[in-house]
Formats: sequence, C-alpha cells, structure tokens
Amino acid sequence: MVRPASQTEHPPGREPWPDPTAVFAAVLTPHRSLRPTGFLILMVAIGSVSFAAGLLFLLLGAWPVFGFFGLDVLLIYAAFRLNYRSGRAYELVEVTPQELRLTFVDPAGRARRHCYNPHWVRVELEQRRGATPILKLISRGRELIFAGCLNEEEKRAFADALRDGLSAVKGPRI
Repeated sequence: MVRPASQTEHPPGREPWPDPTAVFAAVLTPHRSLRPTGFLILMVAIGSVSFAAGLLFLLLGAWPVFGFFGLDVLLIYAAFRLNYRSGRAYELVEVTPQELRLTFVDPAGRARRHCYNPHWVRVELEQRRGATPILKLISRGRELIFAGCLNEEEKRAFADALRDGLSAVKGPRI
C-alpha cells in the first residue's frame, strides 16, 4: 500500500517527518485486510464455536478434547498477532534535491537507510515470467530491490511517480 508521507502517522525516533525539502515522499506498507474490529469479531466467533464443540465433547466424557479446542483458539490468536506485528514494517522513500533516501524499517523499529545521488539513480521495473515484477534502484552498478509489499499495478504506478519525482529534481533535459 502506498501512502503519501504527509498522511502517515509519524514513526518514533524520526524527525522531521517527512523531510521539508522533499520533492517526493511516500511510505510503503504491507496490506492488512482485517481491521482490529474484524479481528475481534473473528476471534469471538472462533472462540464461541470452539467452546460449544469442546463443551459437547466434555458432556460426552471426552474431556481432554475440550483443552485442544482451547489450544486451537490460542494458536489462531498467536498467528494473527504475529501477522499484525509484521505489518508494522514499512519503507520510506524520499527524494530531495540532494539525495534519494530509501529507509527500510523492520517491525521492531530498526531502520536501514540507503542514500543515492538523484542525478545518478535509475528506477527499473524488471518483468519476470509468471511472477510479480521486481522494482529496483540502480546506481553505479549496484542494485537495491524495494517495494516488495506492493502488487504489480501498485509497483507500476509507484515507479512512474518516483521517476516523476526524480525528474523534478534533475530538471529539464537539454
């Protein structure tokens, strides 16, 4: 999911947000289709069904099965929590007149920053047969793959927007 950096909540430990001199700034985040309210409804439904089924087995005398139904609910809850945790990762892309900055932030908040001269960097969308294309930055023979959380259409649109941002910094060709 691509959001303009101005419409994204401020991450801790990052000032200013976005860089005031940025010509282009965007935050790339993994898509999460289930909102917290939906998660709560799903967990209540799963818990209710598991409790009812477990109660049935308890009444039939198979009491150990009741615990396994509770374990199922606990494991589903843990899987969703891990999924939501991984959703806290994001990539920040900023283009200023001096540099293109690509910052990868993991779910724990640790950041890795890559900086490029905007006059020398190239954005390339590499097509792959039967798979989602790869979006990468190329500068001085080095390649950096990014935007892995975007689908094909989003990658195309983002590549065009980033190229436009770089063109604004580079100025008109003579």
